[in-house]
Amino acid sequence: MKNKEFYSIAIDGPAASGKSTAAKGVAKELGFLYVDTGAMYRAFTLFLIEKGLDNKNEKDALSVLDKCDIYEDKNGHVFLNGKDVTSRVRENDVSSLVSYSCAYKAVREKMVDLQRKMARNESVVMDGRDIGTVVLVDADLKVYQTATPEARAKRRYLEDKEQGRNSSYEDILEAIKKRDYIDSHRQNSPLTKAPDAIELDTSDMSIKEETDKIISLFKEKVGK
Repeated sequence: MKNKEFYSIAIDGPAASGKSTAAKGVAKELGFLYVDTGAMYRAFTLFLIEKGLDNKNEKDALSVLDKCDIYEDKNGHVFLNGKDVTSRVRENDVSSLVSYSCAYKAVREKMVDLQRKMARNESVVMDGRDIGTVVLVDADLKVYQTATPEARAKRRYLEDKEQGRNSSYEDILEAIKKRDYIDSHRQNSPLTKAPDAIELDTSDMSIKEETDKIISLFKEKVGK
């Protein structure tokens, strides 16, 4: 590989497209830090829920932004004010509201600043919705990972079932379609494919196939 101190891989895409699972596998294989940026926004959404505040109200969200400490460790755990909320942030009440709280400019600016600081200190794999377009515009590799709404809903349903969470495929599909619309139409950092990103449709791919493909693309970009 090129003689470079740190590398970065940006993986963007809609909800439940397999970004996080693939990114974790890539990071583990390459020895990079995995940063789940979506989990950071989910943690803030959870913070508002716990405070009894309205995620759809920007004033409510900004009133406690500076009281929220969010970080991730090298094991992929997400912490909210010192408490491990890795599993909690994936529950449906958080999923249904995260598109609102993460749309506020001040919230995104704070999270982006935290994410960029991580990338300055070590090689990273980040996944989210604006990594290649906003957070890491100079990433060594940008991937836009997608899948059909039906394939994504099935994945989320099976994930919930495995985790013991009660949910219905139909409700998840409806929520995913709604979130796709909100994420792609929001004013601040909408979900969009970076011009230099490589699109990867994972509808019919296994996790291993996704991971192997991204690693292959990375090695092609930076040189073996």
